[in-house]
Amino acid sequence: MVRLRLQKVMADAGVESRRGSEELIRAGRVRVDGRLATIGEKVDAESQTIEVDGRPLPAVSTSRAYWALNKTAGAVSTVKDRHAQQTVMDLLPAELRSRRIYPVGRLDEESEGLLLFTDDGGWANLLLHPRYGVEREYMVGLDRSVTKLQRTALREGVELEEGVARLQRLEDATSAQVRNLLEMLEPAHPELRWYRVVLGQGWKRQIRRMFESVGAPVRRLVRVRIGTLKLAALEPGQARPLSHQEMTQLASRARAMAKEEGAAAAQAGAAAGIAAGAEAEEAP
Repeated sequence: MVRLRLQKVMADAGVESRRGSEELIRAGRVRVDGRLATIGEKVDAESQTIEVDGRPLPAVSTSRAYWALNKTAGAVSTVKDRHAQQTVMDLLPAELRSRRIYPVGRLDEESEGLLLFTDDGGWANLLLHPRYGVEREYMVGLDRSVTKLQRTALREGVELEEGVARLQRLEDATSAQVRNLLEMLEPAHPELRWYRVVLGQGWKRQIRRMFESVGAPVRRLVRVRIGTLKLAALEPGQARPLSHQEMTQLASRARAMAKEEGAAAAQAGAAAGIAAGAEAEEAP
């Protein structure tokens, strides 16, 4: 018997978000085994009867979903948006839309490329939390080549509202990388000058804002890799499930990055302690 907080069970069943589920409970619209439910109580969805507005809670799938999508420009990275003509959920197979699956992170409306989806909150956290430092690689298309000064500014860091934004890598895209990319793009835009950019953890529209700040507005932005997973041959607007190996490799790489950073921080702390001790011994 597994007992979970009621609002999580409701959210996993696709009734509402956790916060929305709390509002339903607070309003007296949820009953557990015939009695009024309380916020925060733990329930066993398999052995107890849970009703919302007199209707039984939808069954929750025990299998987790892990999907990859080649997002097209114009689709909004959200589950619901009544003002959007198209959301990324519209690009997924119909059977997935009835589940509580959501995008892992986001791509802005004009951007394209690899976007992941899941209903596994722990797995999503591994990919999103800054402490895991999961890389995201992009192909950036510009009208003209960046100058030496622009390249230096982008590599050293650009001041944005949130602080100094930096790129982990900024390189000219190779002819093979550009050729492979153009085969996937609709339209191809072969006249653009392409760059390969890697971020460890990014802010909203970070790449576009960074390039704009140095006078090099982005014409096309395509995410081609997240951690160990590449966009590869996924057609624009096409989605596919991840294999078990792909899913576990992404999680394993994230955990490994966190351990590497933790070990580096511990080593730096130990070195600082030794240095401080040496200074103390030398003091008169």
